Amino acid sequence: MTFVSSGRMKREARTIQAMIRLYCRKHHGGGARLCPQCLELEEYAGKRLAACPFQEDKTTCGNCPIHCYKPGMRERVRTVMREIGPKMIFHHPLMALRHLIDSLRKTPKKKRG
Repeated sequence: MTFVSSGRMKREARTIQAMIRLYCRKHHGGGARLCPQCLELEEYAGKRLAACPFQEDKTTCGNCPIHCYKPGMRERVRTVMREIGPKMIFHHPLMALRHLIDSLRKTPKKKRG
């Protein structure tokens, strides 16, 4: 997932990537490689992060005022986050803590363009 360039966005991309990989390993037997469906979701999430209008000012996607995911993909990501999110503290404690801190950020206002 190399679609984002800034530090905050890279961290967000690494977090969703780790969650998808844990989910794939548990449900699809994914080892070093993701199954095609999870790979598609990971790439889609990376593209959506790269296109985020808030970039460094963003909160977590769950708190965002803009829903930039297609409904089907959004539901897939929600499923991954709902199941894997609580387990992240055991697999990636620092990443989970940073994600929690990011979720406390103020919801950004839509930029006028």
